[in-house]
Amino acid sequence: MTGAGPGPGEAATADPTGPAPITLLIADDDEVTRSGLRMLLGARPGITVIGEAADGVEAVERARLLRPDVVLMDVRMPRRNGIEATRQLLAESAEPPKVVVITTFENDGYVTAALSAGASGFVLKRRPVQEIAEAVRVVAAGEAILFPAALRRMVAARPLGSAEALPRAALTGREEEVLRSMATGLSNPEIAASLRVTLETVKTHVGNVLTKLGAQNRTHAVVIAYESGLVVPGFAG
Repeated sequence: MTGAGPGPGEAATADPTGPAPITLLIADDDEVTRSGLRMLLGARPGITVIGEAADGVEAVERARLLRPDVVLMDVRMPRRNGIEATRQLLAESAEPPKVVVITTFENDGYVTAALSAGASGFVLKRRPVQEIAEAVRVVAAGEAILFPAALRRMVAARPLGSAEALPRAALTGREEEVLRSMATGLSNPEIAASLRVTLETVKTHVGNVLTKLGAQNRTHAVVIAYESGLVVPGFAG
């Protein structure tokens, strides 16, 4: 595949006049999958693939060495699976990379395990490459992404918590609006446009929501919202 981009030990040259590209490490035990993801994602604007790993142990080692912005982490890998590699990677660094867990298997247990390990996102390999690239961009920007179908099933399979699971009285009306928007998968700029407020205002509301809910990240906040009944599966805005 000539012209597919830099090789495994190379990095693309960034445009000095533009923003720095998002650096990405791809961890997958299947060489064909790694090569395909590298070629397709590396061709996307603003993303530079700086390395690959064939198992969880190598993923941690390569992330330590290369310090990528985002790690695209497969679940089922030898020596150490992607969930355990994610947990180790995020626990041992003061400034760890963001992790997007990617898998062929639409298994809700993987979603829960990935979130518990600290992953910022969960995507399926069969999704269009533009969606996977967007997941990388979203988590690199400090947000979290989870395909709504997986989230809805995960929450539907668990009993709703009591009303106390979400201290609704502690959230302002605007914060509840922001949380509902987060639950539909909107990014901060999209929420700002929808609510006709500034991006900085949205960031402030999101920060307040996470603090008041005791949520680790946006996805955790959305799970709390679903479990409490503030947002119901299938909510569309």
